[in-house]
Amino acid sequence: MRVDFHFNVEHRLQYACRVVRRARAANCRVLLYSRDADRLARLDTALWTFSALDFLPHVYVGSPLAERTPVLLALSLHDAPSAPVLVNLDDEVPVELPSLAGRYERLIEIVSREDDDRRRARERFRVYREAGLQPQAYDRSAE
Repeated sequence: MRVDFHFNVEHRLQYACRVVRRARAANCRVLLYSRDADRLARLDTALWTFSALDFLPHVYVGSPLAERTPVLLALSLHDAPSAPVLVNLDDEVPVELPSLAGRYERLIEIVSREDDDRRRARERFRVYREAGLQPQAYDRSAE
């Protein structure tokens, strides 16, 4: 599984919407994960209001429409379906990390410029490395 850290972003949820738009343009299914229900609710709203020109259809994993919807929001990865792209918006590495490699081709971490967010991201980077993964870092400050 490829792990990419996109850091120095202005706003995590807005950047997540951009990641979704790119993935959808490539016809990839995307799973957006966080254990923080409020954060996912804000992301849900952001996906609807992100762009007047882009339609980013999305539902929560438990929805009856989830099987047919290309973008899913998940509070847990336990019952979440496989997808080419997993975006971790949680503050910690998913506890399901050992089983993620067979279910997701790419895991994207989005890191803002805030000190606390950067500190938590450094810890996640370390955990991925210790798990035998080779996370890559991409500076998005110019975007």
